[in-house]
Amino acid sequence: MTKKTVLCFGDSITWGYNPANQNRMSWDERWTGVLTNGLNDNYLVIEEGLKGRTTTWNDPVDGASKNGLNYLIPCLESHKPIDLCILLLGLNDLKKRFSLPSVEIARGITVIIEVIKKSGTGIKGSAPKILLLTPPIINPVEGLSQEFRNSHNKSRKLPGYYAKIARNYGLEFLDISKIITVSELDGVHIDVEEQFKLGNLVLKKVKHILE
Repeated sequence: MTKKTVLCFGDSITWGYNPANQNRMSWDERWTGVLTNGLNDNYLVIEEGLKGRTTTWNDPVDGASKNGLNYLIPCLESHKPIDLCILLLGLNDLKKRFSLPSVEIARGITVIIEVIKKSGTGIKGSAPKILLLTPPIINPVEGLSQEFRNSHNKSRKLPGYYAKIARNYGLEFLDISKIITVSELDGVHIDVEEQFKLGNLVLKKVKHILE
């Protein structure tokens, strides 16, 4: 039986950054691992999380490798045919170094979506289905990095933009900002408990989409 391929394309939250120790969480602690464990053997879940990944922007400090658009086509081509692509991007676009308003971040995720839709990397050369997730809301805690200072209000606007994009493109959509809470330690990343919660939220959605 052919496995259904689910590609999880994201940033440090998908990579599994642990705000408690700054290391990577174990496989079964990451939301992608929770998703995998909840699905049967008919599924193949592919993790494509990268710390610092943006939507379409070269990072002036960390370089062009952080630009999600640069890696997107090679990634899609490597793993095709893809049944479902789960997108969790936009958090790093909020950094001070980019000075982007929320609407520009939304345009970045729109570019990513259009590339996926035109990629022909789905089943029989079609477009993969897309599940768009919102980034969590940044919390201006004491330990918040200077790069994310003054980003709280911008992050609060993203879910509305993402919801509109999902409607316009006919995408599956999940607003995790209403359910997932960032860590009190750094105000940006989510801890193991929230990763588990996120994995189970996505699990229900994936079963609804593909079963």
